[in-house]
Amino acid sequence: MSFAAPEWFFLVPPLIVIGWRFRALRLFEPARAAALLACVLALANPQARMSDSGLDLWVLADRSDSSAAVTAAHAPEVESILRRSKRAADRVFFVDYAVDAVRRDQGDPVFRGGTHLTRTGAALDFALAQIETAGQRRASRLLLLGDGFSTEPLGDAAERVLRSGVPLDYRLTGAGMERDFRVERVAVPNRVLPGEAFLVEFFVVGSGAGADGAARVPWEVLRGGRVAASGEAVLRNGAAHVQLSDRLAAGGAGHYEVRIRPSEDAHPENNSGEAWVEVTGGPRALLVSNYPDDPLADLLAAMGFEVEHAGDPAALTETAFAGARLVVLNNVPAHRVGARFLRGLDFFVREQGGGLLMAGGENSFGAGGYFASPVDALLPVSMELRKEQRRLATAMAIVMDRSGSMAASAGGGQTKMDLANTGAARAIELLGDHDAVSVHAVDSTAHEVVPLMQVGANRDKLVSAVRRVASEGGGIFVGEGLRAGWAELQKAQTGQRHLILFADAADAEQPDDYKETLAAMRAEGATVSVIGMGTRADSDAALLEEIAALGGGRCFFGETAAELPAIFAQETVSVARSAFVKERTDAAGTAGWGEIAAKTPEWPPAVDGYNLSYLREGATASFVTTDEYQAPLVAAWSRGAGRVGAISFALGGNYSGAARAWSGLGDFEQTLCRWLAGEDVPQGLGLRTETSGGRLAVDLFYDESWASRIARSGPVAMLAESGAGLGSENVRALVWEKIEPGHFRATTELTPGRLARGVVRVGGSERGGRSATLVFGPASVSGSLEWNFDRARARELRQLSVRSGGVERLDLASVWDAPRPATVRSVRGWVIAMFIALALLDALLTRIGVRLARRRV
Repeated sequence: MSFAAPEWFFLVPPLIVIGWRFRALRLFEPARAAALLACVLALANPQARMSDSGLDLWVLADRSDSSAAVTAAHAPEVESILRRSKRAADRVFFVDYAVDAVRRDQGDPVFRGGTHLTRTGAALDFALAQIETAGQRRASRLLLLGDGFSTEPLGDAAERVLRSGVPLDYRLTGAGMERDFRVERVAVPNRVLPGEAFLVEFFVVGSGAGADGAARVPWEVLRGGRVAASGEAVLRNGAAHVQLSDRLAAGGAGHYEVRIRPSEDAHPENNSGEAWVEVTGGPRALLVSNYPDDPLADLLAAMGFEVEHAGDPAALTETAFAGARLVVLNNVPAHRVGARFLRGLDFFVREQGGGLLMAGGENSFGAGGYFASPVDALLPVSMELRKEQRRLATAMAIVMDRSGSMAASAGGGQTKMDLANTGAARAIELLGDHDAVSVHAVDSTAHEVVPLMQVGANRDKLVSAVRRVASEGGGIFVGEGLRAGWAELQKAQTGQRHLILFADAADAEQPDDYKETLAAMRAEGATVSVIGMGTRADSDAALLEEIAALGGGRCFFGETAAELPAIFAQETVSVARSAFVKERTDAAGTAGWGEIAAKTPEWPPAVDGYNLSYLREGATASFVTTDEYQAPLVAAWSRGAGRVGAISFALGGNYSGAARAWSGLGDFEQTLCRWLAGEDVPQGLGLRTETSGGRLAVDLFYDESWASRIARSGPVAMLAESGAGLGSENVRALVWEKIEPGHFRATTELTPGRLARGVVRVGGSERGGRSATLVFGPASVSGSLEWNFDRARARELRQLSVRSGGVERLDLASVWDAPRPATVRSVRGWVIAMFIALALLDALLTRIGVRLARRRV
């Protein structure tokens, strides 16, 4: 017996003295004295050492990518040994872990969690929580099976293991210990000035040596996807350090990737690493234009912007936003702009405080395919068509891929075929009553879903039929689909005729005589557009792009199935329901320009053509048509931390004569662009970012001039992660930690394979307008953390095992012979019950006048 708080026994002598001095209290009555003694015992919290021969063993099995194969191969043998050698009172529990941890006996016996990281600390926390729930009064041990290389420090989990008193044993599988070479780290500065020289450093480590005691490993450095340097690293004592000098002239971000090619290597997964460097200078404007010599470039340069004119809009990704203050989309259609770039605009505007301007004629707004695109919700004008436009009825043929690949899951309980059906149904819903449509599903032949018929009263029936199309295997014979769709369109002798071909960009086969079919269609004024499931890098993407080019239409690629409904909607609106009014229309200014600038421009009296749209609630129009639509020609509003403007008439090319003749055009464009771009970052703020392994640290520094504003409203940090094959960006807030006065820090784990960019917003500007925004990124995890095999993590595991009382278990059966610590149980509850019983007995004896102690004469 032991006591958790023996200091309470010091109450006994004072109680004896009080009982002797104040006899009237009758403290020496046996029942009363026993009750007082029981009370003192309860306060001292007596502990009884209980003997329990049973042992609970919690086995943590590493199921991450680097250990999964070895763990799976040995799992049956390990389980058999442990179950066969345990005693009758012993119990064994299995926990599988990688990114997350799960008990094997409480779910699917096949581990289905993420396997790209080894989070040993999280697994230990999970096991300790299970121990507390499953067997608080039994002796327990932990046994870890894996390679020992966690992808993150154990952190607080190590302290919790030591506090729990549960010994941690381990047995290393040996994975990662073979002859292996890897890129350990790629280091570049976070930010550089244009033209500034800087170092690109990387480290190559590995085992093995040649006759001279050194190992030689070829390497190459890629800058922006192209080889910039190559050489051979000479590893002495298992490591080599390579340094290169480089400079970047243009603004934006530079991507460096290091690759090694050892002749013998156990794990090629860790043979690369990457890093990003941001090139910062003056304010940067990104011009995405349909015109090679867009005059907007000179105008923006005259305003002090560093202008980047995107030569290949399709190649743009979210990295193009690095250092940009303004993005201009000038009469460029949506299908020519990279999908990841368009998705990234929302974070650029709303969170990073960037400016966006859309302008142009027939290749912009709804006519350019931006309806239902990621840009749609940002614009101050709505592109849906509330009235039928000046166009003849349209006949549309939809040819859909229903091959075996369309049965694949697209998430949320839906298949790719389900989302393709939704896209086709959406297209039918957007057609007018006088339009006609036919639908064919194609595998090795064309199957008629609905023949060409007028939409009108048949709309619900058509939508229902399309939604029931199912994938039934096989490939897609493109030639068969084109011929079937064209045969239906030939039945419509008047109006616009258009065919939409939907096919898998990696499985579009048997084109047959597609060129002859397309030539016949073009000869009779019909057009063809293509929606490809996949990317431009897929095997059959070139064929689909050629079909669209020969068909006089557009080619879209949806990297994820979730994008298909929006792409169908964009193409339907741009083809079947023209939103561009090709007539000279009178126009007039409004008082709305006062929200942008004090001086009102001399507006032109008319425009040669415009994109019909409608002003959204909360937006302001500065220049509108005077026809029946009163359509906004110039509109703007704020979206989150940024601003968006829309110029709904052409600034160049067709239908731009009136605009180019306007003497105030240059001043108007400069004023609007300056307002959209916002303000410079004020003085007194600084931002530093650092990526270490898979962890990003963001440090915010500020001087006394910002202290009061930050005290009123703390800084906000947002991070967006994106990547190929991912639909919308994953946006999350970061949590700040105050390090010291004038210094905040936020840390977060980056997702491997994703590109991260973020922003820190602080207070408001001096003029009371917008928050100050400090943009950072892009950043990404360098190489594969799972295959990094950091020796420090293995040492940390061994040290924790020793400190906890565990050992390395080469003989698994010996774990049951380990000393079993006796469990200690509090008996305070029993003592309290005894005190209550004695107190009640004393009260009863006092009530009836019985005294057990003899009265002293």
